[in-house]
Amino acid sequence: MKLSMKLAGVAAAGLMASAMVASAQTKDINVGVTLSSTGPAAALGVPERNTIPLLPTEIAGHKVNYIVLDDATDATQAGRNARKLITEDKVDIIFGSSSTPTSVAVAEITNELEVPQIAVAPLDLPADKEKWVFRTPQHVRLMAGALVDHMKENGVKKLGFIGYADAYGEVWLKEMRPLVEKAGISMENVERFNRNDTSVTGQALKLVAAKPDAILVVASGTPSVLPQVTLQDRGFKGQIYQTHGTASKEYIRVGGKAVEGTILPVGPVVIAEQLPDSHPSKQPGIEYIKAYEKMYGEGSFSSFGAHIFDAYLVLEAAAPEALKKAEPGTQAFRAALRDAIENSEEVVGSHGVFNMSPTDHFGHDERARMLVEVKDGDWKLMK
Repeated sequence: MKLSMKLAGVAAAGLMASAMVASAQTKDINVGVTLSSTGPAAALGVPERNTIPLLPTEIAGHKVNYIVLDDATDATQAGRNARKLITEDKVDIIFGSSSTPTSVAVAEITNELEVPQIAVAPLDLPADKEKWVFRTPQHVRLMAGALVDHMKENGVKKLGFIGYADAYGEVWLKEMRPLVEKAGISMENVERFNRNDTSVTGQALKLVAAKPDAILVVASGTPSVLPQVTLQDRGFKGQIYQTHGTASKEYIRVGGKAVEGTILPVGPVVIAEQLPDSHPSKQPGIEYIKAYEKMYGEGSFSSFGAHIFDAYLVLEAAAPEALKKAEPGTQAFRAALRDAIENSEEVVGSHGVFNMSPTDHFGHDERARMLVEVKDGDWKLMK
């Protein structure tokens, strides 16, 4: 089915409230969704939640029900949501959560109860926790590689780092260290801050005093602005890099002139119109953006919502194979669905093309990353 047809009845696809129970029909496919619609990660969770009404409500002749809960960017609540969705609502799969810490909490439950999860945050897990968890965002290593390549090409020898004091910040630090070392770049000055901090002056002063050539800010959504503005206020004049967690127009709106010139890696949907026609994600990206903005207004699109859309596309591609082996609502179907997702090949999404495998539950290649610069209040694809 063409993407335009999938998104054709947008107004008719209603968002089910959190109190709504799953359909009693065993042949329905029930999708549990836990997102950070409120709290520090709301800039990610709101567009993800808003995407649910755009998703088709039928796959391979089976009705699809979406049961949506808010975890308020709280890992404990995310875990409770996951357990409720599985044990009470009997979902076949879970989408979410929005941030890395909340997604890790959900993964604990999905692994325990053996239900497939498609996270919309790039969580890093030990091998024994990987079996039931897949992701639609790009692996941090893939995106970090694009940044380090740019740093090396532009003569960066000393890099400062300021990132979240949580799993997202730590995975970036873990992936950056070997890459910068190989590129001959030192990264000795590392600072951390919390998602809800209102000041990072102390960290900024230490970084500016170290005189790095460039600084990488590892945060997400609008909280990414705080360290960047503070660094500039304290006199830093070098290049500032951000991560794909920052790819929100709200970041540009809140940061204004202070974020001009920032360089970051993004998924192709962020600059879909600027992609060459040969890129497989160009058309899906354009059509998703049009559907989103038709419902929520011009300029409302955020790349984070596209991760939920891609989660649906991965499910849609895998479900027919799983349906050959078992009916929805059964543990056999959940297991078959997990196996089918793990064997996904060339599933075209708005953020890239998915080729999952037993050793790769992200599934992206270099088609899933683009380097952009903030220029004149917008994203500009860098050649």
